[in-house]
Parts: sequence; C-alpha cells; structure tokens
Amino acid sequence: MIGRRPSVAVIAFPGSNDDHDAEWALSALGARTQRVWHAEAELPNVGAVVLPGGFSYGDYLRCGALARFSPVMQAVARFAADGGLVLGICNGFQILCEAGLLPGVLLPNDSLSFVCRDVEVTVTNGETPFTARCDEGDSLTIPVKHGEGRWFADGALYDEVRRRHQIVLRYGDDDTNGSSGRVAGVCNADRNVFGLMPHPEHAVDPLLGSGDGALILASMLDAARVPFAAAV
Repeated sequence: MIGRRPSVAVIAFPGSNDDHDAEWALSALGARTQRVWHAEAELPNVGAVVLPGGFSYGDYLRCGALARFSPVMQAVARFAADGGLVLGICNGFQILCEAGLLPGVLLPNDSLSFVCRDVEVTVTNGETPFTARCDEGDSLTIPVKHGEGRWFADGALYDEVRRRHQIVLRYGDDDTNGSSGRVAGVCNADRNVFGLMPHPEHAVDPLLGSGDGALILASMLDAARVPFAAAV
C-alpha cells in the first residue's frame, strides 16, 4: 500500500479557475486526479477531496454561499463525516465555512482591495494530515490572491478554535487581510478538513518563487495514499 499512487478528487464549480492548477500540482507530486463536476451527487473512490480556488457562481452573493448548495457538497460532507481528507483552497475554504464544515466565516479584506502577492505564513499545528511534513513554527512562503479572505470568528468561537488547536496557519508580521488572530488556515475538530486562503498549488516549484506549498499538498497525499474506501 505504501507505494500506491493516491487518488484525489478535484471539485469544479461554475466559476472555478484554479481547478486545473490544483490538478497539475497534485499530479506533479505523484497523485492521480479525478475532476468532479459540482452537479455530481457522488464522489469516486478517492483518498482525498480538494475544493480549489476561483469564483464559484461568480461570488454574486457571498463567496461560497451558493456553491455550498451544489449536489456534490452533500457527498463531500458525508466523506468528511466518515473521516475522509478534505482540503479547501481560497474559494474552497470559503465554501467549507459556508457549508459548516469549518468554523468561522470569510469577510472582505480590511483594505477593501484585492490582495495578490507572496506572503509568509507560520505553521501553528504540525500534527494534522496536511502539515505532517512541517514542524510547528516553520515559516512558509505561499502566494495569496483574494478580495474576501479575512477569516472572522467572534470571541467565544475564536477561543474555542484556539483551545482545540484548530488554527493551522497564521500570517506573519503582515496580517495580509485583517483576519482574527492573523489566521490563514483552520481545520475542523477531527483535523481531517482543512481550509486556507494561500494557494499551495502555486508554490510547488522553486522556479515559480517557492516550493513551500508542496509541503502541504504532499502531506495530504501521504495520508491519502491508501484509498479512503479501502481504509474503512
């Protein structure tokens, strides 16, 4: 089983624009990808699911608010409830929060402007399937590109998320968008669902400026190497 090539479903919504990028990055790291259209009611037999970045449904209401009602999200919720690995990147993070699979909500950046640049993030929890190749305190350089990336949780929720060690990534000295506690990524209580605003799929080759995103994607692939259905 150790040598098995992991299979990952990449969900495509109307308006997704980083689905091909996610597929390329995962394939470059040794995964077999399967594109799943948002109207599908079932998932293929895979070891992980990725919700990529983009502008699902044009972000005409709130980012991710319409995509959460897509038929495939019921399948994603079941997959996650059974322990399957789910990764949401940027718009995918927004969708997971809107669907209640992750805590908090994503709001417009404090600057009210679109942010697109490399940022430094610090790993605050290295004991998740998505950060197993990292150590707590590691600094990663990963690009962001979002207008509504400010993760918000009120005082009580924020304290609960922090107490349960669900904060996985924080922005460095530059908080980027005004997120509560400079949070760049959070996981669920069971640590099998993870969402982040930075784009690891755009940081898998040092020729593009950084290879640090590969640490996150490869960590997930390590955990997904045995197909989920075969592991339960």
